[in-house]
Amino acid sequence: MLSRKGIIPEEYVLTRLAEDPAEPRYRARERRARFVSKKGNCNVAHKNIREQGRFLQDVFTTLVDLKWPHTLLIFTMSFLCSWLLFAMVWWLIAFAHGDLAPNEGTAEPCVTSIHSFSSAFLFSIEVQVTIGFGGRMVTEECPLAILILIMQNIVGLMINAIMLGCIFMKTAQAHRRAETLIFSKHAVIALRHGRLCFMLRVGDLRKSMIISATIHMQVVRKTTSPEGEVVPLHQVDIPMENGVGGNSIFLVAPLIIYHVIDANSPLYDLAPSDLHHHQDLEIIVILEGVVETTGITTQARTSYLADEILWGQRFVPIVAEEDGRYSVDYSKFGNTIKVPTPLCTARQLDEDHSLLEALTLASARGPLRKRSVAMAKAKPKFSISPDSLS
Repeated sequence: MLSRKGIIPEEYVLTRLAEDPAEPRYRARERRARFVSKKGNCNVAHKNIREQGRFLQDVFTTLVDLKWPHTLLIFTMSFLCSWLLFAMVWWLIAFAHGDLAPNEGTAEPCVTSIHSFSSAFLFSIEVQVTIGFGGRMVTEECPLAILILIMQNIVGLMINAIMLGCIFMKTAQAHRRAETLIFSKHAVIALRHGRLCFMLRVGDLRKSMIISATIHMQVVRKTTSPEGEVVPLHQVDIPMENGVGGNSIFLVAPLIIYHVIDANSPLYDLAPSDLHHHQDLEIIVILEGVVETTGITTQARTSYLADEILWGQRFVPIVAEEDGRYSVDYSKFGNTIKVPTPLCTARQLDEDHSLLEALTLASARGPLRKRSVAMAKAKPKFSISPDSLS
């Protein structure tokens, strides 16, 4: 319609081609399933576990690992069931002693003011949560009632300790602190100090620091051993380096962590074309440290697939000095720029040093050429002859 009115030329209008239902459709290759998600969750499903009783041997950890709706349900039912159980016991004691029958006998009751199951239930709640309203109390008439009173107090203290401890540990879990530890969405491969390096950026959004922070990296891929054994998730540790050297980092401002791709690196034979076709590559990054305010060890994880690694890119600077202090612009946290990078593997770069020398000469000539062009453009168009000065 727009082309008929002359608004858009015909060569820019895309017409929809008729689709033949009989023609087979080819789907793109599905993306490799992540071993670790971008948020750090492990993408592993445990099935056919026969020894389920092992989880009951560690009840506290099982309760902490449950989801919040299940935890709150167990929290409520544990108190309610204990109140109902001991209410039944108090009602049976009163029934056996004859305290439920009105105006029969002058003997002192085991528990005063218990006339029905409702009153026994109220007395059970008062005993376990130590709310004394003063209307019901245990007398010295029945030693069994005194023993039940002691047992209910002990059971109530155990339930309080387990449930409150479970709620506390669940609210103070270490992965909550890891929510403010961020990684760059993409990783990059570029030259640094004349070597190809795998680089990523990590930062902390909170002012409270992570003490003794260390970072580790693993390459996960599907491999086959010389004996023919297929390993679907083969994990290989590779060293990471930072500006100060070593794995320990001072994460007060965002840092660029890099790995030098040398002969000992599993990325030694990685080429730019492999990033688009090598679907079995996944790089996992793990940041671990101690939270300064709580002293709890926390761990943040992320992963990079092959198509999330940018070849020939470099992170832009985001730290600047303003008004006597350093400021961090997190809006540019994941921004990258293109830099001259050889389109070959690290092995080829080590074997043929002329590739690096040619790239160095080309990058050195680039600024000089731009400067000469700029000077030519700035050259004045008029000239002064010597005769005009005389």
